[in-house]
Amino acid sequence: MKKFNLFNEIITADKSSLLQAINTSKVFGININGEIKYEPFDDKEILIYRGKPDIVENFTKVLGKNYQLVEDENRVLIKAFSNWQELIGINTPRASYDDTTADGVAEFSDKNLEDIGWNATEFNIDYRTLVEVLEENCDGTILCIEQEDPYQFSGLGFLDDDKQAKETLFNYCQTKIKDMIDNDPDFKREELTDDEEEAAQFFKIV
Repeated sequence: MKKFNLFNEIITADKSSLLQAINTSKVFGININGEIKYEPFDDKEILIYRGKPDIVENFTKVLGKNYQLVEDENRVLIKAFSNWQELIGINTPRASYDDTTADGVAEFSDKNLEDIGWNATEFNIDYRTLVEVLEENCDGTILCIEQEDPYQFSGLGFLDDDKQAKETLFNYCQTKIKDMIDNDPDFKREELTDDEEEAAQFFKIV
């Protein structure tokens, strides 16, 4: 997965398309590629703006004070990191997972991924581990704010292909748990609890 760090990124929108969206008086969004999108948004759409502004005379009043804008002849250049808290609410309904709180990732929005995550916890495989597997091996985008000094990170994950992610996570957990049952004295096959046994069956191990 690739990171889209709002601290660093400048989103470029076409000025005429943005004007057209404002004049329609419809709810519209600007995605991370600078494209204008209208409701209903695609399942995996990542937005840096969503709204239904009144017709006004300049783009700063349209987007609001939390955006930094530079206009040239045909483009509007946008920095959106100051509006991060609002963007969490705008994008969370379409995100695959939420890593914006101090508690970290607690669940996956896709049911198949959540079933894997729930069963993996029986063998002490936490969501952070699973997210790291996804971010390393799957296609997608992490919409985030990340800075180094002092270190700060907050992000939303958007997986491009839930089927790919399911296969990746399932295979990882199956291999990991099989090794634990074979080699970890805390998870001896003959001493598994009912819940551990059920999870092992879910991963087609026993």
